[in-house]
Amino acid sequence: MTGHHGTGTGTGGPSQGATHQPTATDSAPGGSAGSAQSAGATAAPAAVPTAASAPEASPGASPGASPLSAMTPEDERAVEEALALVASNRPDHGARPDHGARPGEQEHAVSPSSPASSGSPTQAAAPSPPSQPVRARRHRTTSWSEARALAARAGRAAPVAAHRLALDRALGHVLAEALHALTDLPSFDTSAMDGWVVAGPGPWTVREGEGLLAGHSAPAGLPDGAAVRIATGARIPADATAVLRSEHAHADEAKGLLFAQREVVPGQDIRPRGQECRTGDELLPAGTLVTAPVLGLAAAAGYDALVAVPRPRVDVLVLGDELLTAGLPHDGLIRDALGPMLGPWLRALGAEVGEPRRLGDDAAALRHALTTSDADLVVTTGGTAAGPVDHVHPVLAEVGAELLVDGVDVRPGHPMLLARLTAQGPYVVGLPGNPLAAVSGLLTLAEPLLRGIAGRPAQEAYRALVHDEVQGHPHDTRLVPVVHRATHEGGLDHVVPLHYNGPAMLRGIAAADGLAVVPPGGVRSGTEVEILDLPWASAAPWAEGCFT
Repeated sequence: MTGHHGTGTGTGGPSQGATHQPTATDSAPGGSAGSAQSAGATAAPAAVPTAASAPEASPGASPGASPLSAMTPEDERAVEEALALVASNRPDHGARPDHGARPGEQEHAVSPSSPASSGSPTQAAAPSPPSQPVRARRHRTTSWSEARALAARAGRAAPVAAHRLALDRALGHVLAEALHALTDLPSFDTSAMDGWVVAGPGPWTVREGEGLLAGHSAPAGLPDGAAVRIATGARIPADATAVLRSEHAHADEAKGLLFAQREVVPGQDIRPRGQECRTGDELLPAGTLVTAPVLGLAAAAGYDALVAVPRPRVDVLVLGDELLTAGLPHDGLIRDALGPMLGPWLRALGAEVGEPRRLGDDAAALRHALTTSDADLVVTTGGTAAGPVDHVHPVLAEVGAELLVDGVDVRPGHPMLLARLTAQGPYVVGLPGNPLAAVSGLLTLAEPLLRGIAGRPAQEAYRALVHDEVQGHPHDTRLVPVVHRATHEGGLDHVVPLHYNGPAMLRGIAAADGLAVVPPGGVRSGTEVEILDLPWASAAPWAEGCFT
């Protein structure tokens, strides 16, 4: 699987620090770096049923588009057909592009007995006899926003069953039902400070004894003019007026009197019963992620266990014979960047992830791994295009999977996919092999899907001003790594696009705290754009230096 996770020319990634400009290879659907695939260059495997697709984007090229995107439809078809002939080595093999296809559209060959032609979502695709020409239908990719919406709906349609979990096992899970207070908080009047509890106006007569401590039963009432020592959290005696902090009081031991050094306000430093909540109040809604503070609140409110949705289970399958797990790249082999990255990223999205399984370019191994998985989601890396060792589409067709999203109008990451093996089986998110393209697939498909499965609400979108001009793709949305900046002298906060943002690059995303959603055609400096936060954004320092 050539170029998988590679650092070559890929799908148009810049080799220098400059902001990426769309190139001719950006319009190619293939996920292999350095390959010459464009729409229709290689006949794709038999298609599997597609649940939904979005309307095709306008074919008009924006200023600054690549030479290929400015070609006429007739020129495009000529190039596509020539590439198809070269790839197949014989003129009667493979799918011929439909007339009117715009750059970037995938052509999928459909045999007469395939699920796409029969309408059955479970029947495996049968290859066409060699003597029969293979008919083609034009495959329309899904818009970026619709792909995210489809993934979210798919997740909500297959939620993980809720379980009652002890508090010490509930961290990282999601509340399956609202958290209601089982008691008043606090459940009795308590002292907010160490000091003296007093009744009536001062000075006060000091009562002898060790005073009132937390954890003791209700004390006797306090008559007017009396004071007694009290600890933080101790119960307030009946008829008390206020708590006088130790540093604001003077005790005359000789006279046995307590004097206030500041004005005493009735009720000061007393936490009244029910100040935080009353029994039955809703504290948190269903869908809340169980964090450490949530566990503390639940315990304070009287819970020993929570009804929660467990973290979705995810299997990661790393494809590609060219990948090394250690050492320096050599002899055409490259380091696997996605194996070490995907597990932590998916865990940050709330998933339970096992060790990645490296399958190489082995269709049988991929088929076995998919059909035997008991996970809620299987994530594959690479192999989603139409190259000679890109096995994801053929294997999904063989096992009767239903394709929900097959290609997205986004750069990088165009050849991503979302499928479901069976009605009760796991979902499959197929990520492109290039690292930043895979990140795009994670945020486009895996993140909303996992939120839906876990019962978490969609992440609220927000917008920010982009500091510099950002070049766009002629037809597709671009996801560009950015870093937030605080403007001094009373200006507005904004984001700055980072360099090293080609599909095969990680240097930019490693310094980023978000991704800017850049519409087709790009944006000028000072334009508001949607921002996708990275899972660790709140903990990441703002980067400086050569990335911006």
